[in-house]
Amino acid sequence: MQNKIGVISGFLFGVSGFLFMFKLIILDHVPPSDELAPGIVVIMSVLSGFAFAFIGSLIQNRYSKKGNYKI
Repeated sequence: MQNKIGVISGFLFGVSGFLFMFKLIILDHVPPSDELAPGIVVIMSVLSGFAFAFIGSLIQNRYSKKGNYKI
């Protein structure tokens, strides 16, 4: 589980960040009578989560301690 913390935190940050920015930018300026497709919002949120999970994995691999010890 220790080696997955970068991926999990990146995914959660990406999904929640996208939904928060979507609410601030789009939903506050759209009247309630307009219909928005909720499926595309969820798909874009998950894709954003995958992108941030990949970035989190790269960051974790870059700064993790390497166990290359020679005996």
